[in-house]
Amino acid sequence: MTDITYVVRKGALEGRLPVRELARSCVGACALAAAELGARRAGLAKVPGVRVDDGAVATAFVSERHLLVDGRAPVTFAPLSRFWRTADGWVRTHANYPHHRARLLAALGVREDERAVTAVEAALAERSALEAEEAVYAAGGLAVALRTPEEWAAHEQGAAVAGRPLVERERLDSARARALPPIDTAPSAPALLPAAGVRVLDLTRVIAGPVATRTLALLGAEVLRVDAPRLPELPDQHADTGFGKRSTTLDLVADRRAFEELLAAADVVVTGYRPGALDRFGLSAQALAERRPGVVVAQLSAWGGYGPWGGRRGFDSLVQVATGIAAVEGSVEEPGALPAQALDHGTGYLLAAAVLRALAEQSDEGGSRVVRLALARTARWLMDGVGTGGPEGVPDAGSDAGGVEGAPYDGPGSWLAETDSGLGRLRYALSPVFFEGGPVDWARPPGPWGADAPRWS
Repeated sequence: MTDITYVVRKGALEGRLPVRELARSCVGACALAAAELGARRAGLAKVPGVRVDDGAVATAFVSERHLLVDGRAPVTFAPLSRFWRTADGWVRTHANYPHHRARLLAALGVREDERAVTAVEAALAERSALEAEEAVYAAGGLAVALRTPEEWAAHEQGAAVAGRPLVERERLDSARARALPPIDTAPSAPALLPAAGVRVLDLTRVIAGPVATRTLALLGAEVLRVDAPRLPELPDQHADTGFGKRSTTLDLVADRRAFEELLAAADVVVTGYRPGALDRFGLSAQALAERRPGVVVAQLSAWGGYGPWGGRRGFDSLVQVATGIAAVEGSVEEPGALPAQALDHGTGYLLAAAVLRALAEQSDEGGSRVVRLALARTARWLMDGVGTGGPEGVPDAGSDAGGVEGAPYDGPGSWLAETDSGLGRLRYALSPVFFEGGPVDWARPPGPWGADAPRWS
C-alpha cells in the first residue's frame, strides 16, 4: 500500500458536517491515482508517497476567494444569487450569468432595473418555496427550495441519487489498448508528470469540471478548454480555474470540422454541461467513442443524469440547499452553507482521479471508457459521514487519528503563490495534490478566455 500521510490542522474547513474529511479524501484519491500512474509510466519500483496537508486543501478549496488580479479581489456571487424568504420557508437562486438572471426575473415578472433585488424579494415572499422552484426552472432559471435531509431522502431524485455509486464507471466497447509511453525520469526533468502527453478536451464550466482539468494540467496533460463563442464566461472564474490550460472558442455547428480534428487526437474528453445538452452535437459518450475509439470520457453533472431532475441545471450552492446540507449547517429557520464550495472542489478532484485510473485501465485492457460523477452524489456521501463508500484505494480519511498533527490552520500562508500573466499579476492558491517528485505548480498561468487557436500544440 502506498504511504499516505495526512497533515491534520485544526481550524481547516470547519463545519457541522465532515467537510474537512471529505476534502482530504478527494484530494488523497487524486494524488494517489497520480502517484500510481506516474510510477507505472516511469518504471519505478515503488509508488511515491502521498502527502495531504489540511492547510493546502483548505486553501485550494476556496481558491476562488484567494485569487487576486492586479490586487483586485474577484466577484464570487451576484446580487441575485442568494437565499430568499418565501411564504413558507426559503429558496436559493443562482443568477451569476446574465442569461440566468434574465430568466429568473422573467419567471417572477420582475423588470430589469435598479430595483430588481427589492422586487425579487417581494415576489418570492408571496410564493411557496416549491412553487418558486418550479416556476423559475420552467423559465430556464435556477432556484431551489430549502429541504431537510429527510425531505431530500423522500424525494424521487434523492432516492435515485442514493442508489448510485460515488464514481460511476463503464466500459463502452472493445477498442484496442493505447499504451501510454514511458515518461522522463532523468535528473534534468522538472517533475514526475503522470499525465504527460495526454490530450484533454475540456468542455466544462464553473468550478468542478475546470478544477478537474486544471489538476490534469498540473500533472502534465495538454488541456484545451473549448467554449461556445456566444455563451458568456465570468473572467475571474476563468482566471482561477484556467491554470495550465489553453482556451479557445468553437461553434459546434459552424466549426464542426475544427472540433472533429481536435477530437481525432484527444485522449480524454471532459464534459460538464447539463446531461443531454451536448448529445445533439454528437457528444454523448457512445458517439464520442465511435469516432475516437479508446477515448476516456468524463461526465459531470449537478443532479446526476437520471431521475426526474436528470436534465436540470445546478450549482454547488443549490445542491447544498436541496440535499439538506444548508439546513444542517444552519437550520430550517436560518439556512447556512459549507465553509467552501466543497461539492464542486471535491467532485473535481474525484473526477481527475477517475480519469487517471481510466487511462491506466485503458492502456492495459483497451476499451473506450466513461466515468460519471454528480455533485448531488458527493453531497450524499458527505451527509452519510464520509467514512465508507469513498474513493477507490484511499484509506479512511474521516478521522484525525491516522494523521500527523500540524500547526493549526490560521490562513493560506505558504499555500499561495504569485505570477505574471496575460491577465495581469495573479495571486492564486497552489494545488493540494502532492506526491514525492511530483509537480508543485502549473507550467503556465491562465491567459485571456478564448484567445488560443483551436489546435493541439
